[in-house]
Amino acid sequence: MADIACDGKGLRIAIVLARFNEAIGEQLLAATGKALMERGVAEEDIPVLRVPGALELPLTLKVLAETGRFQALIALGCVVRGDTYHFKIVADESAAGITAVQLATGIPIANGVLTTENDAQAFARAEHKGQDCALAAIEMVRLLEEIRRGIL
Repeated sequence: MADIACDGKGLRIAIVLARFNEAIGEQLLAATGKALMERGVAEEDIPVLRVPGALELPLTLKVLAETGRFQALIALGCVVRGDTYHFKIVADESAAGITAVQLATGIPIANGVLTTENDAQAFARAEHKGQDCALAAIEMVRLLEEIRRGIL
């Protein structure tokens, strides 16, 4: 199972990227795309959609999931703590919405929305988080395939 879990060959995995905190988002995107392609996902099978911010991610993910064209989805973005309560609302609602879409549709969604105290923390975590999301998306697709085939 370990080898199969990391094999992205033949998968279509869409990425939805929040534009807010754009430089961090682009770093997340680069790391995610690179990791997906290193594991066999063809570049043309990784469409990238950009939305204004983290709160727009869940709806876009839901519509993508409902198309039936993707085995997994990846949400990317960054919410940096500010001086107001807005950080908590955006971080909490974005995460809850992403989880709700995943559970409602049965399509795995790797949540790569960083929630950090400052930009430095976000940049320090972006590459690793992008790689993690790519691996999580592939692994979840393969795990669900095994379960549905009755192997597990």
